[in-house]
Amino acid sequence: MQPGIHPAYRPVVFRDKVGGLAFLTRSTATSDRTVEWEDGNTYPVIDVEISSASHPFYTGQSRVLDTAGRVEQFRRRYGDRH
Repeated sequence: MQPGIHPAYRPVVFRDKVGGLAFLTRSTATSDRTVEWEDGNTYPVIDVEISSASHPFYTGQSRVLDTAGRVEQFRRRYGDRH
């Protein structure tokens, strides 16, 4: 990598507001807020709205859409044109 043109790549904590999940990873994202992590060090923290702890697909709370009803409504409206 060419020196001086890339952002700093450092440890950052991402914290899900709803799900309560927090994980430490490396990122170029920045934040003014910090949090003390389990290892005793202080890291920048970035709060996210959705993660695997709160997303309906991963939590098993996803809803199935009525696609059969939509197909029938389409066929009634436009017919079966082949």
